[in-house]
Amino acid sequence: MSLLGSMTTAISGLTAQSRALGHVSDNVANSQTVGFKRVDTNFTSWLTRSTLRLHMPGSVEARPDYTNTVQGAIEQVENPLAMAIAGQGFFSVAQSRGGTIGNPLFDERQFFTRAGDFALDRDGYMVNGSSYYLEGWRMLPTGEPDRTALAPIRITELVYNPVPTSRIDLAANLPFNVPQVAAVPAAAPWAPAEPPVSSVLQIFDALGNQRQVTLDWWKLDDDTWRLRITPAGDTLAPANGRFVDVNFGGVISAGPPAVTAPPGTVSSIVPLSATTGTVPAPLAVGDPASLGFTADYGFGNQDISLRLGGYGVPTGLTNYAGTEYGVRDLSQDGVPLGAYSGVIVRENGDVAVNYDNGQTRIVARVPVVAFNDPDRLQRLDGQAFMRTVESGEARVTDAASNGVGKLVTGAVERSNVDIAGEFSKLILAQRAYTSNTRIVTAADEMLQDTINMRR
Repeated sequence: MSLLGSMTTAISGLTAQSRALGHVSDNVANSQTVGFKRVDTNFTSWLTRSTLRLHMPGSVEARPDYTNTVQGAIEQVENPLAMAIAGQGFFSVAQSRGGTIGNPLFDERQFFTRAGDFALDRDGYMVNGSSYYLEGWRMLPTGEPDRTALAPIRITELVYNPVPTSRIDLAANLPFNVPQVAAVPAAAPWAPAEPPVSSVLQIFDALGNQRQVTLDWWKLDDDTWRLRITPAGDTLAPANGRFVDVNFGGVISAGPPAVTAPPGTVSSIVPLSATTGTVPAPLAVGDPASLGFTADYGFGNQDISLRLGGYGVPTGLTNYAGTEYGVRDLSQDGVPLGAYSGVIVRENGDVAVNYDNGQTRIVARVPVVAFNDPDRLQRLDGQAFMRTVESGEARVTDAASNGVGKLVTGAVERSNVDIAGEFSKLILAQRAYTSNTRIVTAADEMLQDTINMRR
């Protein structure tokens, strides 16, 4: 009978609108929740019988319509470890299931989230506000990420060990328009009597102690300068010092044909004694122009290479016009002991630990995970998701590649809930619910009238 059917349909409408109201309630309550994805309502009609001559009342069902692919507003925050994904994709996270202090045990299942409000916990793990642990690729000794496995990111490298200096790079111009030395003294034929032009560089030994290396230059003639290298505190210092003649604008290598360096560029480096170390023979224009020497600061031999650019090219040491010795660059590759000073995440996902000695170490890389149908993921507590058969397999890839979103560092993705839109849904759900109650009341009154017909 249509009266009973109408009442049944209206009751299903009450149930559907109640669910729609629940969705609105959940959305409004989480309007400020980081990474929350609102739930819309998809109403589906179910028929009992419908033909060209007869239509029987059916029912309605309210199903959740997930909006996991709808971007929320990205907002800059002061947390340097916070991240947001601009575009499609999720962070891979892990969930703790116990363990001891400093050694948590992790659930073997893989979880995903858009909530990127990560910060370091007491054990050095990157954890978001819902207590999910950020996962990433660990870095290999080659400097490339190990893309074969994901693991929770933990900052444990709190000290940067000292690195002894092994290379000095010098880029300078030895002035051509200065007088050459008159003569070398007979008592010390290595060093001219005139005062040199000098450069002093700070280097580091094996324990991170700061040491000085002095480079003294004398002009012997228009094409030759003599260099003395003096590492202060070196126990291996030869009696006559470390002297090298650097020639400019001459033959670089024998032919045929012979190759000649342009004027003012290095053509050859000639050590004046065996104690200055070996110098690789120049072969062609652009080959590294360098010489090596060894020092000992009490911790064993420390081999150091002094690089002067390239043969026949003005990339390092030159001999051009001028009256002043001009140093363009004088640097070395050693570092002192460093202590942890902070950690940041770069836009490519690299997690970089900074130290107070100016060095940086990359410990992991944060990937982005994509799915064929993200709206079919299983929702969990704390704005987390799990993959399902309907969502497809998880594709783990670098940020801003293979169609996944890019990382926005120092920012979080806010909820994609629009309060104004939710209020509109609230009014519609309320009116529809009230209307369905009226139908139930009307059907009940009509049934009562039908029962009263026999009186």
